Amino acid sequence: MSFTKYPHVYEPIQVGTMRMKNRIQFSPIVSNHCDVQSGRIGQEMLDFVSGQVQTGCGLVTIGSTPIDFEHGRDFYSCMSATNDLDIPDMALLADEAHRYGCNLSAELIHAGQWAALNGIEAWVPSVIPKYHKNPALYHEITRQEMDIVVEHYMKAAERCMKAGFDMVMAHFAHGNLLSGFLSTLWNQRTDEYGGSPENRWRFPLEVLEAMYSVTQGKIPIEMRVVGDERIPGGTPIEERIAFLKEASKYIDMLCVSTGTLILPDNCAFSYNMPGYYVEECCNVEAAAAFKEALGDKLAVSVVGGITTLEKAEEIIKSGKADIVAMAKGLIADDRMVVKGQRGQEEDITPCMRCLYCLRYVGTPGSQAHKRGCAVNPRWGWEYRYPRYIPARKIKKIMIIGGGPGGMQAAQILADRGHKVSLYEKSDRLGGRLPEASALWLKDGFRRFYEYDVRKTMECGAEIHLNTEVTPDLIREVAPDVVIIAIGAEEFVPPIKGIKGKNVISVVDADRKTAKIGKKVVVCGAGMSGSECAMELGHEGKEVTVVDQLTFEQLRKNVNIFTEAIFNRRLEESGVKRLCGTSVLEITDKGVLVQLPGGSEKLLEADTVITSFGLRPNTKLIEELSDVVPVTYVIGDAEKVGLIGGATNSAYRVCLDIDA
Repeated sequence: MSFTKYPHVYEPIQVGTMRMKNRIQFSPIVSNHCDVQSGRIGQEMLDFVSGQVQTGCGLVTIGSTPIDFEHGRDFYSCMSATNDLDIPDMALLADEAHRYGCNLSAELIHAGQWAALNGIEAWVPSVIPKYHKNPALYHEITRQEMDIVVEHYMKAAERCMKAGFDMVMAHFAHGNLLSGFLSTLWNQRTDEYGGSPENRWRFPLEVLEAMYSVTQGKIPIEMRVVGDERIPGGTPIEERIAFLKEASKYIDMLCVSTGTLILPDNCAFSYNMPGYYVEECCNVEAAAAFKEALGDKLAVSVVGGITTLEKAEEIIKSGKADIVAMAKGLIADDRMVVKGQRGQEEDITPCMRCLYCLRYVGTPGSQAHKRGCAVNPRWGWEYRYPRYIPARKIKKIMIIGGGPGGMQAAQILADRGHKVSLYEKSDRLGGRLPEASALWLKDGFRRFYEYDVRKTMECGAEIHLNTEVTPDLIREVAPDVVIIAIGAEEFVPPIKGIKGKNVISVVDADRKTAKIGKKVVVCGAGMSGSECAMELGHEGKEVTVVDQLTFEQLRKNVNIFTEAIFNRRLEESGVKRLCGTSVLEITDKGVLVQLPGGSEKLLEADTVITSFGLRPNTKLIEELSDVVPVTYVIGDAEKVGLIGGATNSAYRVCLDIDA
């Protein structure tokens, strides 16, 4: 305890019959590690859970465990607790958790309306035509079907207990079946299960009572709830508190979340799995309200935009919650809690809250199993990549480029024992991380940028700044292996006036290396251009962003979890968007564009910012690739993409370097 700066985080807590060694819960996440059709557990899932429990947290909750695979599943490849034959494999997970002194729970869920996302007929409290637009996919649950759900919850809880799980979670949040019954929006029934609060609570309480009938205090029950549905017509927090007082006879712990999974043009979805457009610690005040109302009846855990031990310590110390649940922070550094306890907080890899980890969640087909983290590429691939792989034969390796991919490569290869030299043509490491970190909301990006540069400088590789690599230099160094990580260059289309005095690049704008006037036009509405416009609007500039792609085409490049809040942040910054609009010419007065209908218009601007995307310098890459037989191209040099694409490609190449 004396080594840590976070004494409240590492204070044990008793929850029913379960003792947690510290106050950190690994929040339930959709892992995509079990069999797609059956939900059976294999080595992939076992290794994944093993990675979770080795983070050092006191409790791991396996996410999205449906109690009914036919009508209650919301995601692919989730764990099954629907059959007694699942118990032996579930017991392996419990054994692995206990091996590391960690408790294990499962988030038991009936997806309700969200099961329709998989083309399954969904059981719902009420069919709401405004939102349930395909009547073939939604069915108002009957009393007989409700009995089936109660039985399924009871049996699933019993299986978890028999498998040696230390807790079970009843998922009553995010608009699923039980959450829907509690909601004044989703529950519009006229029978004894609708109308008054007490009627709407009736079915959820029946489920809890059935679960308790088998657990009987032998293992505790946790319930996931929302403090705010963040939807029109959602129930107030006072009613939720009243419900929890009734539910407290069956449960031992709350996990306070927020939002609803999907509601068109609403930010509820974005708050449910918050990225950097959502404020940090977005549910703490709701958790504090629950804690104040319920006292010590229940342990209160809070989740949502909490990625550091500093924030966790602050929340627990203040008494606003007893436990902090996090996922992204523990994904970014799968030894975070261990490092924090040992006083090694400077070595904790910061989470950028970029949601790279969620880019394929819920995706059917071949991409359903894709996962990963932008700053911890091993995460999700534990079954394929052991934690430590020393080099079989030490090689002399030359890395060209000091961006995210090049820095990742240097750290991994040096750690494996290779002789590594990294060459960067500029006077600093980081590549495009400085401009990628410019938005005021991207504090996690800035923390990671500083951390990544420091770790690279300390990793043991030789670092050569202000050095442009040529084929002759490669021959002079004579490496065994070359890794080309030179990134990509800004694309400058042949538009008249694009080199005018009032024109600057998005890089210059983001890094504040050029003067920017009051009226601004940003040419290019991709993520770089849009976030630049958002930042300038936030600073009080009058900003218009234009792009020849339509709004529908542009939205394909935005993460589904952030789309609504991304649009809101642009609106809050006062940014005007002109989609389907082509740039014809740039003049000293502004930008001449062609609008969707074919008419032309001059957009007045003091400053014009170009953000037409990036392209690899294929000629240079070919020249550098033609010197050493064993040469790899990674990151944007291979394919322009996200930071996570660069770090993940570097990771895999560097682990396979002996092959």
